[in-house]
Amino acid sequence: MSGTNDTRSTEQIRPPSDRDVVYVGYRHRGNAIVEKGPDQERLTPERSIELVNDSPSGFEWGYGGSGPAQLALALLLDYTDDEAFALDHYQELKTEVVSHLDCAMAGGRWQLTASEIDAALRETSDDVVAPTI
Repeated sequence: MSGTNDTRSTEQIRPPSDRDVVYVGYRHRGNAIVEKGPDQERLTPERSIELVNDSPSGFEWGYGGSGPAQLALALLLDYTDDEAFALDHYQELKTEVVSHLDCAMAGGRWQLTASEIDAALRETSDDVVAPTI
C-alpha cells in the first residue's frame, strides 16, 4: 500500500484489545450489513463518510467500486482508530481484500479477521512494517 510517510506497524496502530476482532458481512433484506465481533456491534459508514464520501448509500463488497471503498475506509478506521493511517491505506485494502469478499460461501456471510487485515497491510505495502511479537 502506498502511504505518505506512515512507517508505523499495524501492531503500533491497532489497539491491543482488537487483536481478536472479526468483521462479518452479510445481506439482510437487500441491505449490506457489517458487524464487528465478538459482540456483533454494527459497523456503520457515518464516521468514514465524514472523512471521504465515496458512497453515501453505504457499504458494498465483491467489486472495486465506491461502496467497497467506503467499507475499506470504515474497516480501517474502526480497526486502527487512526484517521491518517486509514486514509493512506483504504484504497489498497479495497483493491486487495474488500473487492474479493464474497457472501456465496459460509452461509451467505463473509468474515475478515484481524490477522487477515494485518497480512493484507503487510503484503501490499513497503511503508507498513510487519509487527514484531
